[in-house]
Amino acid sequence: MDYGTTNPDEVIKHARIDKTPTVKISHSDALRCKFELKDTTMDFANTLRRVMLAEIPTIAIDLVQIEENSSVLADEFIAHRLGLIPLNAEGVKKLKSSRDCDCDEYCDQCSVTLTLHAKCTGEENMQVVARDLVPAGDRLNDHIGTPVITDADGQGPLILKLRPGQEIKLTCIAKKGIAKEHAKWAPSAAIGYEYDPHNKFHHLDMWYEEDPKKEWPPSDYATWEDPPDETQPFQFDAEPTTFYFNVETAGPLAPETIATEAMEVMMMKLAGLVNELTAGEGGGGANGLQSPGFGGGGGDGWQDGYTTPSGFGAGGGGNQSSWGGGGGVTPYGTTPYGASGVPSW
Repeated sequence: MDYGTTNPDEVIKHARIDKTPTVKISHSDALRCKFELKDTTMDFANTLRRVMLAEIPTIAIDLVQIEENSSVLADEFIAHRLGLIPLNAEGVKKLKSSRDCDCDEYCDQCSVTLTLHAKCTGEENMQVVARDLVPAGDRLNDHIGTPVITDADGQGPLILKLRPGQEIKLTCIAKKGIAKEHAKWAPSAAIGYEYDPHNKFHHLDMWYEEDPKKEWPPSDYATWEDPPDETQPFQFDAEPTTFYFNVETAGPLAPETIATEAMEVMMMKLAGLVNELTAGEGGGGANGLQSPGFGGGGGDGWQDGYTTPSGFGAGGGGNQSSWGGGGGVTPYGTTPYGASGVPSW
């Protein structure tokens, strides 16, 4: 059975759409990116949104070693606040997952170390902010792991306050992860999309008192599409093919980087699916869509990975993902749903 083609443009075409999806960027800055995704389906658009929200690798504080804490806040409370501070994830691809690293707990190859030492020696209360976190040790580059500071004062998020004589001294270990495991690794604060700005499909029942056109202001994208022709009959089976995305970053990655990384993650997932299907038919490898980093051909690098509950064989290790490693592991190690990466179906 033929599950695909070697031409990526043909693979991503949908059965109901005979065109290749296109992207048109309408706005991009350090905080937000707006773009138009055209000639695709709602299934694909929603998949892209979910991947951008939960499956883009970033870096966040995962371990906190507290040496001294005489503040009014408990150690666990401070550790939780530290984990939610956004850290720069530029170059995070080169950082190993701690579960895939050969070290015992953490090292410079799978983590970034930050230190914090503050003591209030004055008569007024002292604010300890993200700027006080200082990277230590060797890093992959000068940016990864540094706190993201965007406020005008250059202070960053508030961590805690110290009264006169109080002291805080701790070491933070930041590791790589995805938001599926914990929200602190989320690269985006909010991602949404809209379609049909003129409500041609009548998917939205607009409540109004007299005139909906006056009481409901038009969408920002209303000028991007032609208004509906009232003389034409209503097409009850019509489906949207154009979607307008609004991606807002939380700081770790640029908004346009979040979108491009999501595309690559989706390609990796599709490559793994095609490989499993072809391997199950005795094809011996991925004959369909492959990601840029897959290396191509033969199924090499897809062994000793994720065994599905069905037990269907793929090569010598069951139904396996492209991520490698023994047992049911995600691309970043143990899943949040079971010990040692064993899925709890």
